[in-house]
Amino acid sequence: MKLLTFHKNGKLTLGVKTNAGIIDVEDALNVFPENGVFTDIMDMIEGGKGSVRRLEQFVASLDKRGAGYVKQESDITFGPAITNPSKIICVGLNYKKHADETKLPYPKEPILFNKYNNALTGHLNEVTIPRTTERLDFEVELGIVIGKTGKNIEPKDALDYVFGYCTTNDLSARDTQKKSSQWMLGKTSDGFAPVGPYLVTKDEIDNPNALQLKTTYNGEVRQNSNTADMVFSCEEIISYISTYMTLEPGDLIMTGTPEGVIIGRPIEERDYIEPGDTVTVEVEKLGALTNTFVADEE
Repeated sequence: MKLLTFHKNGKLTLGVKTNAGIIDVEDALNVFPENGVFTDIMDMIEGGKGSVRRLEQFVASLDKRGAGYVKQESDITFGPAITNPSKIICVGLNYKKHADETKLPYPKEPILFNKYNNALTGHLNEVTIPRTTERLDFEVELGIVIGKTGKNIEPKDALDYVFGYCTTNDLSARDTQKKSSQWMLGKTSDGFAPVGPYLVTKDEIDNPNALQLKTTYNGEVRQNSNTADMVFSCEEIISYISTYMTLEPGDLIMTGTPEGVIIGRPIEERDYIEPGDTVTVEVEKLGALTNTFVADEE
C-alpha cells in the first residue's frame, strides 16, 4: 500500500494512492464510518500490521467511481510522507562508488549523523536555499521507516522491524558541512529532508538491497545506481543503530547516497543548486520526489 500525507484544513491528513486516485481517508470515513481506521500517518505506523490491514480492507470496500473522497494528485498539496519521527538518522559514505568519487576509504562501521523535523518537506514543495550556503547538493537515498520498538536487533531479524520505505533527498550544504568535524550545519536547514511522495508498506518491497536509485537535475540524469552498491545493507544499518539507541515506530533512517553528487565532480564542473533549479530523486517502486528551489528573501 502507498500511503501519503497532504495539507487539508491547516493540518496534514492521510491519503492512500490507488488506481482511481488518492483516497482522502478522513473524507471517506465521514461517509462510511469504520472503527480502527486512522487518519494520521504516525498513528498508522504506531498501529503496525493491524492498522495496515484495517486500512487495506476499508479502502478495498470503497466505491471509487466519482466519489468525493477520491482526489487527484494535481488537486492536493503533498506533505512529507513521514511527519513527526522521534529520530531522523542518516548514514554517510554508504555507497562504494560514492566513496570512490570523493576519494575516501570505505567506512569500517556506519557513519551516522542526524537531521531534525524542521528539515522535513514533501513532494513538489519549494525548498529555500539558505543564505549561509553557496554549495547546495542533492543526494538520492532510500529511506527506512521503523514500525516497532527495538533494541540490540540482530541483522537477521532487522527487516521485521520495518514499517515501510520511502524516497528521500539528503540535501547537503557542502560549504557549511565542512565548517566543523560534525556535519550538522550542512544537513539540517529547513526543507533539507524531502520525503515522499509515498510511504510504501514493506510488503510491496521484496528486497530493499536491490533497488534502483536515480537523480535528475534540471532534466539531466546525474545519479543512477542501485542499493546493491551499499557498503552496509539495510539489515546491518538497522542492527548497528539499535545497539546504540532504541528504535521506535516512525523513526526514519536515510541510508546513504550513491555516486553522481555535485561534490564528486571535478571542481570546474560543480554546478551547485541555484534558485529556479529542479531536482527529482527516485527509488524503484517507491516513487519520484520532485522539489524546486528558491532564494531566501526574508
